[in-house]
Amino acid sequence: MKVSYYPGCSLEGTATDYDLSVRAIHAAIGIELEELPDWSCCGSTAAHSINHRASIELAGRNVAIAEAVGLDVVIPCPLCFNRLKTAEKVLAGPEKEKYRVQVAGGRIKLYDLADFLARPDNLKNIESRVIHPLTDLKAVCYYGCQSSRPPKVTDAVNCENPMSMDYILRVLGADPIQWSFKTDCCGASHILPRPDVAFTMIEKLYKRATEAGAECFAVSCQMCQLNLDAYQTQINKELGTDYFLPVLYFTDLIGMALGLDETKKWFSKKFVDPEKLFAEAS
Repeated sequence: MKVSYYPGCSLEGTATDYDLSVRAIHAAIGIELEELPDWSCCGSTAAHSINHRASIELAGRNVAIAEAVGLDVVIPCPLCFNRLKTAEKVLAGPEKEKYRVQVAGGRIKLYDLADFLARPDNLKNIESRVIHPLTDLKAVCYYGCQSSRPPKVTDAVNCENPMSMDYILRVLGADPIQWSFKTDCCGASHILPRPDVAFTMIEKLYKRATEAGAECFAVSCQMCQLNLDAYQTQINKELGTDYFLPVLYFTDLIGMALGLDETKKWFSKKFVDPEKLFAEAS
């Protein structure tokens, strides 16, 4: 199988470990990723809050490139996925003539990465290659705000209780803990102007995950991963807590279950050391 790949900006910057894990696990399960030629920024959070037309055309340009390539696209960043889906719907809708970018819409499928890997054929493929089942892993899947909402954009069937990562962890041999905060906000970019607000939101996630019996998070969003991982020590210090909750990309866990040697390199990029968790479990 061959699909197009839109990595987005942060996977070439702060989330390079996510990009490496995405590429490695697809190679391991026999899916070829073809990076979109000359892709550009989707506009992220800034563009659509400042200039609606620019936000549609920035993201739409990438959709047009993908349509020209002619392959379905996998998108690891939930916000990039959200913006490309928004642009596709607008540029194939009744107001499409207002924009300088044109797309057909429906010619290819835009996939959130976790949803793509949770397709039944891919789950079966992954399960057949597991050599180190994650039997004792006590994890909660944390999806954040953007991968499934709003459903009119994402086409998510169950936007309040997404299950793609849960399904993936199950075929890896784990039994992910069900909890009620999988789509709560982590504070996102408010971590910079209002860390006090973001810290309160993040600490709530730590607390609820711990109460549910989790020892770590499985995530698909690099912003969520950064917020929950990079500030854990500071939050513990400022709020007088003592959380130890590694924040792992679900692709890290696939790599671990498949026995990929590169997994330790991805773990080394995390602020909260996952090696300690797995050393204690072994």
